[in-house]
Amino acid sequence: MNDHIQPDGSDSFEHDHGALGDAEYAEFMELAAVEGFDVEDVEGAIEEAGHGPLPVLAVVGRPNVGKSTLVNRIIGRREAVVEDKPGVTRDRVTYEAEWSGRRFKLVDTGGWEQDVLGIDASVAAQAEYAIEAADAVVFVVDAKVGATDTDEAVVRLLRKAGKPVVLAANKVDGPSAEADAAYLWSLGLGEPHPISALHGRGTGDMLDAVLEALPEAPAQTFGAAVGGPRRIALIGRPNVGKSSLLNKVANEERVVVNEIAGTTRDPVDELIELGGVTWKFVDTAGIRKRVHLQQGADYYASLRTAAAVEKAEVAVILIDASESISVQDQRIVTMAVDAGRALVIAYNKWDTLDEERRYYLEREIETEFAQVAWAPRVNVSARTGRHMEKLVPAIEAALAGWETRVPTGRLNAFLGELVAAHPHPVRGGKQPRILFGTQAGTKPPRFVFFASGFIEAGYRRFIERRLREEFGFEGTPIHISVRVREKRGGNKKK
Repeated sequence: MNDHIQPDGSDSFEHDHGALGDAEYAEFMELAAVEGFDVEDVEGAIEEAGHGPLPVLAVVGRPNVGKSTLVNRIIGRREAVVEDKPGVTRDRVTYEAEWSGRRFKLVDTGGWEQDVLGIDASVAAQAEYAIEAADAVVFVVDAKVGATDTDEAVVRLLRKAGKPVVLAANKVDGPSAEADAAYLWSLGLGEPHPISALHGRGTGDMLDAVLEALPEAPAQTFGAAVGGPRRIALIGRPNVGKSSLLNKVANEERVVVNEIAGTTRDPVDELIELGGVTWKFVDTAGIRKRVHLQQGADYYASLRTAAAVEKAEVAVILIDASESISVQDQRIVTMAVDAGRALVIAYNKWDTLDEERRYYLEREIETEFAQVAWAPRVNVSARTGRHMEKLVPAIEAALAGWETRVPTGRLNAFLGELVAAHPHPVRGGKQPRILFGTQAGTKPPRFVFFASGFIEAGYRRFIERRLREEFGFEGTPIHISVRVREKRGGNKKK
């Protein structure tokens, strides 16, 4: 998959080889041939590294139909929680999957029971958040039970959303049960695909249908037109001040603010002029309007945050500076980084800190957020408006880093000097070398390096640090993949 056309006109036409222009690509392939790399392997590496944003597939359905079991089957490992009981902690709701050589993101909405509003409301909330971020949907129904009123409610949501749907009739463990699946034609969603998520029966055919439903590359919801507003997701744990920040930058009460965590339910998109530029802010604060609906709050927050981040270009993560950095704060940062979005960290309630708290906060930042030391930082107060003028420059710096691309010639000159000055450690009597590389994509920057042997994770991190020192990349994660040259013929030394 290729990078999308830039709204500002840079890289104004697409190639089948990532972000490389035709001349640059031809020169690069000559270099690869001289170094002894297989042409198809190099082309595949560039295509994979330059894929751009992946299409998103949501798995929805009522509890106990086997959604999380199906997610585990698709991703090929037991990672999604499959126990349907309240209080199950879920650190992640998105996964990366592959089928028939195509990669996509998977949004899991499984493993949660009804809240006090009833099962229909619970399923609808999950489905709504997941469908919002998805390019296509797998709707899982228990073929043994048949279509229920809750299933019918989800069908209405799916029709309203207008997204492509693949209907999975689960728990069809043998040919005799396929008649049960046939009854699901009545849902009006097309052919029911009989599967057994537990045993894998029929899942291959269902995934073939999924690939037909998924776009080769997802439709960009941001920057669709020249001069279109850039999309900013305000994310963070409940009650850190996201709604207050949105109101402050808008200079009016756009969303409800309450001391009770979780007062915002529906995502609020706001066009706001800031620093002479119009931005689209997404407020993802809170979970429910009623405080007694706290069951599953963390899970719903994760699902909504994932949906907002998938649609955004920049994630502004709010941290409550008056409290210790929590595990939940770290998870939210990791979610934004894994999604490949530009990143700004805003420490809110700064005006309430005394000298002692500031000292300890700095130590916490050094230890807990060391992995995102590259992210621009602003110390703000959503209540008083302190340092709000610093938010736009931080966002613009992060976007600039996110869209930066280093020409292949300049990159290889840098790599040559770096490898000569700081060679990879000798392991097992061998010293692998990075021979050459290219930046195959942007948003975020994605590099593919070609090496003579396995490159250790520590050396990869060293390369990333030096890339940042040399070329900037402020406010953006960097993706690095390494391809190792395979030995040719029998005359090579073992």
